[in-house]
Amino acid sequence: MIRISYVSYAKRIWREDFEELLAQLTKTGSASLETWQERYRFRQQNSATYLTLVAVDSTTDRVVGTATLLIEHKFTRGCGQAGHIEDVVVDAAHRQQHLGSQLVRALLDRAQSRYGCYKVTLHCTEENAPFYAKLGLERKGVQMAHYFG
Repeated sequence: MIRISYVSYAKRIWREDFEELLAQLTKTGSASLETWQERYRFRQQNSATYLTLVAVDSTTDRVVGTATLLIEHKFTRGCGQAGHIEDVVVDAAHRQQHLGSQLVRALLDRAQSRYGCYKVTLHCTEENAPFYAKLGLERKGVQMAHYFG
């Protein structure tokens, strides 16, 4: 069974899982454990700006999916908030189980209900655009966007 949870509620830092998973998306580079832990703490202390979700396989206790919402605190739109979704990835062995959809939908919901975002944007490859379009995002130039209200 796969459960979706917020990193802030996680019982441990899944550094190795994150690195392996994110490597399926992009170049991860290498960071020391100390640097990794500092970044983890920074993001936790700045929860008004960062929200990372994880999908955890409860049989193995491994992170098999993740997605992050970044909140931009703007001066426009009455000092409103805009969200940006980043680093959406599901482990190759766990794809086609709608985990990516669940992660993105949960972030869209939180962007509107928790942060009051007027829109959420993300950048994706051309091949992934149909996936995001099914979730309600629209083409806006070279980026995808979902406007609230």
